[in-house]
Amino acid sequence: MASISLFEASISFFCFLVFCYFLNKKHSCYMRIKKSFQSYPWNWPVLGMLPAVLMRLGQIDDIIWVLEKNNLTFIFRGPWFTRLHGLITVDPANIHHVLSSNFSNYIKGPKFKEYFDVFGDGIFNADTELWKNLRMSSQTVLNHQGFQNLSMSVTTSKLKDVLLPLFSRFSEDGTVVDLQDVFRRLMFDISLVTITGSDPQSLSIEMPEVEFAKAFDNAGEAILFRHIIPRFLWELQKRMGLGKEKKLTEAGSTFDRICTRYIFAKREEKRSTENDHDHSNGESEDLLTSHIKLDTSKYQLLNPSDDKFLRDTIVTFIFAGRDSTSSALTWFFGLLSRNPHVEAKIRQEIKKNLPIAGTSQEGPWSAIDHKEFLNKLVYLHGALYETMRLYPPVPFERKSPIKSDVLPSGHKIDANSHVIIPIYALGRMRSVCRTHGSSSQRDGFQRLEG
Repeated sequence: MASISLFEASISFFCFLVFCYFLNKKHSCYMRIKKSFQSYPWNWPVLGMLPAVLMRLGQIDDIIWVLEKNNLTFIFRGPWFTRLHGLITVDPANIHHVLSSNFSNYIKGPKFKEYFDVFGDGIFNADTELWKNLRMSSQTVLNHQGFQNLSMSVTTSKLKDVLLPLFSRFSEDGTVVDLQDVFRRLMFDISLVTITGSDPQSLSIEMPEVEFAKAFDNAGEAILFRHIIPRFLWELQKRMGLGKEKKLTEAGSTFDRICTRYIFAKREEKRSTENDHDHSNGESEDLLTSHIKLDTSKYQLLNPSDDKFLRDTIVTFIFAGRDSTSSALTWFFGLLSRNPHVEAKIRQEIKKNLPIAGTSQEGPWSAIDHKEFLNKLVYLHGALYETMRLYPPVPFERKSPIKSDVLPSGHKIDANSHVIIPIYALGRMRSVCRTHGSSSQRDGFQRLEG
């Protein structure tokens, strides 16, 4: 382990010294290099275009400028010892081609699954026919009235009985809290209850460390690490059980153990219900129960009797429900704090359209009742969409073609290469979203003003 750490530290320190030298030397060579950095991502020997990207890190307007200068499509070449190569595009025609009209040719690919292997064969990693089966089954389950009722009930209860009292307590005590941590805990609890029926109660005044949630954090860090360092290094760490790879292996074991417990309990609950001849009318039903009861004649590649299939389903849905929603909520309230006029309009819309607490209108709401009222909150929906345009929970999409292809822009794509769609940049492109001014001027709800 020491030798690997020393190697990585030596490379990092060497690169640091090189950059410090150029940044402090004010001769003509330096000025030419600096000008090149500012005008176009230079393709350096060995390092590729990575130095120029690092120089622009946090300067989204520069990235947008490069994409627009190259007609919305740009070929990025990373360091020789990494797999950070690919075609980057925000061209709507190319995106439609990859994600829709020629969708069958563009998959995540086996390499993608290797990086995210801890999630198993869930929809996050799946391709082709298995992906279609998982997508159709997920749509059926998520649109089931029983799940809709459960989701609305659990969410309402968590907001009313947990989140609001917690915020009141923090306010009274003058406690400074990490809003993103609060929302991640909230969404972890909601996700786990709606998926398995079990409440981990990670969101509380004590803010306890929950083993299952910690395993997701460790898995995410290790997967990010895999994308940064050379492949042979993380594969070596995996074989030797060192560093981030050790934590990823432990996270996988935690997923297996805890999911096995949930699956066993749910199967026992199902048997007990059948033996008692209690035929539920399906007023509320969690995702695990729905997947155990899947009609295999409709989804031939899915096997509800296989515990691994159920394990991968649980892990995938928790991963999707926790991090993406909590990210969107954090950015949404962050933007509201900087745009009080938008907050005032949202409050006005809610007061106008939702029942007043304590009146005869307020009572037990079904999912249908909630949907009817929520559909009236048009401005709120617009604010949420604007938040996710500026700060998408999933910042990029990556695809790999099965066969060579030519994009509508004229760029040729080799089989097994990478096509990257930077959603974060896409939402800020003047030519695509018809925004005006610099990124900092668009960093808010200006598009709602029209």
